[in-house]
Amino acid sequence: MRCVIARFPFDLTKSGVLDAMKGVKPEPVTGDSVIVGRRHYPIKQVGAVITRQDRRDFSAAEVTRAMRLLGFTCRTPSEDAAPSDLTPLQTASALLGAPTPA
Repeated sequence: MRCVIARFPFDLTKSGVLDAMKGVKPEPVTGDSVIVGRRHYPIKQVGAVITRQDRRDFSAAEVTRAMRLLGFTCRTPSEDAAPSDLTPLQTASALLGAPTPA
């Protein structure tokens, strides 16, 4: 599939992305992520590996669009949020974390 990332055209395939990410250790996910194989990678890490460009040169949206078109599962932090059936007090408690024993 031909796509444009950071104003440069790339011919990407699903197998090419899988091969490029083989052996790459995932960084901690703090924002948008993509599942490649059985691992969750930050979207910017995948973009940097497959394009060989600096992460500041492209947006997460560009890489997310390309990965979705190739058939990968992409997630945003809002999709991983806590269920909405919690009360405001329960949500605040979950965000603060459980108290640790002294």
